[in-house]
Amino acid sequence: MNGKILITFYTTTQAMEMEECCRQEGMPGRLIPVTGKISAACGVGWMADGQERAGLEAFLREQRLAFQNIYDLDGILKR
Repeated sequence: MNGKILITFYTTTQAMEMEECCRQEGMPGRLIPVTGKISAACGVGWMADGQERAGLEAFLREQRLAFQNIYDLDGILKR
């Protein structure tokens, strides 16, 4: 996947925890506000290159970080 992915969270605290863990471990991506086309309970998501998806999914599991969903932004934004 060459596009972007978006990881959404139920709470702002979860999103901020993701940001802190990613900074500490040098993981790619950044927090962004989430648009109306995507459901994010807290209104914030972690955006990264699609090629990083497998690594970020493993990171979420390893760090036991809670999240709502992972979206392929190319598929959503082209609709």
